[in-house]
Amino acid sequence: MTKQVQQLDRVIIRFAGDSGDGMQLTGDRFTAGTAEFGNDLSTLPNFPAEIRAPAGTLPGVSSFQLHFADHDILTPGDAPNVLVAMNPAALKANLGDLPRGADIIANTDEFTKRNLQKVGYATSPLEDDSLSEWRVHAVPLTSLTVKALEDFDLSKKDAERSKNMFALGLLSWLYHRPTEHTIKFLEQKFAKKPDIAKANIAAFQAGWNYGETTEGFSVSYEVKPARLAPGVYRNISGNQALAYGLIAASVQSRLPLFLGSYPITPASDILHELSKHKRFGIRTFQAEDEIAGVGAALGAAFGGALGVTTTSGPGVALKAETVGLAVTTELPLIVVDVQRAGPSTGMPTKTEQTDLLMALFGRNGESPVPVVAPMSPSDCFDAAIEAARIAVKYRTPVMLLSDGYLANGSEPWRLPEISDLPDISQEFTTASNGEDGTFLPFKRDTETLARPWAIPGTPGLEHRIGGIEKADGTGNISYDPANHDLMVRTRAAKIAGIDVPDLEVDDPDGDARVLVIGWGSTYGPIAAAVRRIRKGGGKVAQTHLRHLNPLPANTGEILKRYDKVLLPEINLGQLALLLRARYLVDVISYNRVRGLPFKAEELAGVIQDVIDSDQ
Repeated sequence: MTKQVQQLDRVIIRFAGDSGDGMQLTGDRFTAGTAEFGNDLSTLPNFPAEIRAPAGTLPGVSSFQLHFADHDILTPGDAPNVLVAMNPAALKANLGDLPRGADIIANTDEFTKRNLQKVGYATSPLEDDSLSEWRVHAVPLTSLTVKALEDFDLSKKDAERSKNMFALGLLSWLYHRPTEHTIKFLEQKFAKKPDIAKANIAAFQAGWNYGETTEGFSVSYEVKPARLAPGVYRNISGNQALAYGLIAASVQSRLPLFLGSYPITPASDILHELSKHKRFGIRTFQAEDEIAGVGAALGAAFGGALGVTTTSGPGVALKAETVGLAVTTELPLIVVDVQRAGPSTGMPTKTEQTDLLMALFGRNGESPVPVVAPMSPSDCFDAAIEAARIAVKYRTPVMLLSDGYLANGSEPWRLPEISDLPDISQEFTTASNGEDGTFLPFKRDTETLARPWAIPGTPGLEHRIGGIEKADGTGNISYDPANHDLMVRTRAAKIAGIDVPDLEVDDPDGDARVLVIGWGSTYGPIAAAVRRIRKGGGKVAQTHLRHLNPLPANTGEILKRYDKVLLPEINLGQLALLLRARYLVDVISYNRVRGLPFKAEELAGVIQDVIDSDQ
């Protein structure tokens, strides 16, 4: 039977099921095939915090959304074109996001009376015409998988576990995804269990063959590769990119990297990734708690290493005292905060931008630190190098603000040329710097105000270090009021004087009256919304902050250039508060704290409202 092939420019697919159905693995494998094919892509994993949430319930639903296209895209997409629902809970939890006319591939085997009752369905939506506005493909995924594996020596329960691979095979056929990558992955993943590997491969191929032969799918779809800039690409998540950026920073600074970390969602993958790369001289220490992790990292910095600690919001609160110690001892330290929904434990697997004020001010005393925020998963690589550059050059702790959306999301990343990476190395002090031949640990560089970095054990450079206020120059303990005032102001001036690039504004015609400004992970949704407005004939400018302390020198001038300034944030207006106070500009704040990234359509509506109000 010859089937029609329809060309599409982009598709959004969402895999959804129980947290034990393997939806994250399924989505990850489909993403890998899509990246191999050459599409541009963006992903949004969304899963419960529980290791194994109650089966068949709404809180237990895990999903993975993938947006892929033949052109440049910026977000995982607002609404899926296709929903793969492994059970009634997955259908009910995600149906509200589906536009009318979208495809639903439902695993009919799981639409039992018991599973329907768990989520409040009196009758099966597959049978009561309630889904008439969508194109429903009722497929017995579980039983088809079991039948495909009947020649394998597997129990029925074990065979059923491969239903996600059957679904992956079906979707791979439907969208012409390459299969070799997935087969190779399964062979490697189950290398010590060859029978399990063969069973999963058989289920995957059975899903592909089902799509090829069934009359239920008369059309398959093709999305051509995107026209990307020449280079070598790979798919990468934010946490992985950040880990690679730290490795690159270690090499480019000529310092051994030491990570002191305590596992915490959603930052743990950075620890996992770095622990694989000992050949680069990377040392990872899984501490007993957050305080021990940052203390070890600061000790490593004192000893001449590139000290790093990774955490999320609750861990930043615990590390605050030691970060303050790094401020007063003036040692380089990178504190990675992968933000999540709070307060307290909050929603560990959901994203937010709610740690900005804590990063800026969450320590006792006057203790300013630089703050850097990446804007996309791949940008985490460059942001990590920039954080290291600032930390090493200015002898200061640096807060690097990622978030759960960036950490777990992925996109194509063009591998940089090694020769293009910046040299961020700094020399250790090896000789005395005092006029009388003594060593002055707080005699500062006249340009950067950074103090000397002397490695313990260097002959003649013995000096005190600690949390008590130090005398200017000598570093001796000092309670002198004038000295304290001098040291506080000097530390603040050092941070304020950090060299950061000016803000660049995207304003094609130069006559927009509305500016949209953002920071961190809101870049993609904001840029996608701006594209929509311009496509409709509207005029709007856009700029995005990577450096949040110090702010670029031209920030105030840019804000005052426009009649209206709109600032979307996934918090209740933290950056807006700072910009209003510092620049006396009436920033329009748009805020949501739902644990999810903004949607482009949502922001486009907000931008249009601001434009209309300025007429």
